[in-house]
Amino acid sequence: MLEKTVSFEVHESHLPLWTETHWRYAFIMGGRGNGRSGTASRYAISQLLSKEYTRGAIMRAVHGDIRASCWGEIIDRINEQEIASQFHIVENDMVIKCGENSLRAHGFKASSGSLTARLKSLAGYNFIWIEEAEEIGEDEFRKLNDSLRTVKGRIRIVFSFNTPPKSHWLIKQFFDLDEVLEAKGFYIPRLKEERKKDSIYIGGTWRENAPNIDKNTAERYEEYRLINPSYYWQVIRGYSPDEVRGKIFNGWQLVDSVPDGARLIKFGVDWGWYPDPMVAVAIYYYNGSYIVDELTYSTHIEDESLANSIKEVVGWEYVTAICGADEPKSIELLRKYGVKAEKTDNRPGSVEFRIKVTSTKKIFVTKRSTKIWESYENYRWAEDKDGNPKGEPDHFMSDGMDAVTYPIASINPLQNLIIPRKNIPIKRYNKAV
Repeated sequence: MLEKTVSFEVHESHLPLWTETHWRYAFIMGGRGNGRSGTASRYAISQLLSKEYTRGAIMRAVHGDIRASCWGEIIDRINEQEIASQFHIVENDMVIKCGENSLRAHGFKASSGSLTARLKSLAGYNFIWIEEAEEIGEDEFRKLNDSLRTVKGRIRIVFSFNTPPKSHWLIKQFFDLDEVLEAKGFYIPRLKEERKKDSIYIGGTWRENAPNIDKNTAERYEEYRLINPSYYWQVIRGYSPDEVRGKIFNGWQLVDSVPDGARLIKFGVDWGWYPDPMVAVAIYYYNGSYIVDELTYSTHIEDESLANSIKEVVGWEYVTAICGADEPKSIELLRKYGVKAEKTDNRPGSVEFRIKVTSTKKIFVTKRSTKIWESYENYRWAEDKDGNPKGEPDHFMSDGMDAVTYPIASINPLQNLIIPRKNIPIKRYNKAV
């Protein structure tokens, strides 16, 4: 059977994916309807059909989200071109083969908060498409990037995603920002000069994809400028905002260090599960406010090391660590190492309750607690496919916030926090940065 010639139609601004060869990282970012998923899927198919060695993975933060998004896009493009006969497609496992080339689904996590296959299993891969890349953390990307070390074919990583806020690690690492004069608090991303040697950036809005956008949809997109300007400038136009949309916590502030006279009252521990980090914080009370100080934020720490980090804090023996309830064995180990440890309340509605309680408190975060204040900036309400809030927090950057809200929500409001008991020293811990 003769192979059918494939001819994909893509906008001129998207052609560098095929015409440029110097890049390791390609960023397809911009407003809704700009065709980023369609372009990424067409590129993935072209790589499968090429004579160049391709062992690839289509990825999202959660494996279960792949089927309805990037996998569906690829299958739709294959059917459009009537070239299914050129592939061996395994629907159940989400695997596509074309001769020696292959592409398979691979989530960073199997489900929200749980582990999937280790990223080191991707060592022989040379092509990755990460859909909704704003959902993954910097540590997750670094581990993926470090695992790609094949000598067969050049390594290419394609990111397709909605434009995140300026505090997001993808923006900080790869982009500079220019202010949008007509929309205060929004910025136009442009690739950093030093990243042009290994990266390309494909932006745009629905206008570049107009032939594939019906008139009613286009009109609805433009209506958002009046009825929901924030949504319009970020989601429709693809500009980077000052703050994440749907941000949960506002009003927290940075403080240089834990002030003298602050009283240690609780520890908070979220266990994490690789690739999620284990997070531990110390909570202090001072003049009606709470001070959060980061003790550890790492994917590589053992329970004993965690206990030792806690035991370095002056006054640790007098207070309790409130821990995630999903690791009872780790809680027992903390107790074995001498730390007072209790599990948090994990009944239905407990997450929302912790958020509600913490939102009423005046919170300061020490400047050295970089991952915690990054978590504060990015912790947001989850959204559905139309950008509407779902009434539950997004898992992205939730580990740091869990570690903070566990202890704060557990504090007895009747407890006298101003006058310390005689046997509890009024001291604080300030580890050198």
